Amino acid sequence: MSSASPDIITSINQDWMLQLRLNLTEDELVDAFSIHLNDMIVHNFSQLITALYRIDVSEQKIRQTLKENPDANAGRIIAHLIIERQKQKIKTRELFRPRANDIDENEKW
Repeated sequence: MSSASPDIITSINQDWMLQLRLNLTEDELVDAFSIHLNDMIVHNFSQLITALYRIDVSEQKIRQTLKENPDANAGRIIAHLIIERQKQKIKTRELFRPRANDIDENEKW
């Protein structure tokens, strides 16, 4: 089992107002997170949809994945998609993060 990135867990904790441990494996993260998501599906669906929109998880991808897996646990499917989106965001930030070595000495302040 691979460890989940502490950055992803921190982001999920902040976005979803959770207090998950930072040393979870990815499977443990999906298990814990899916419980929360399933509860939202049943009790606060509109808040779930708003949160998914805010963190930019593709509605089309969610619909397609749920349609392809009608007997699967919806919370687990959504948890996987959210975690995947968080991984994409982290990669993008790393690609575009300015590095001190990339700045010409004459350009530095």
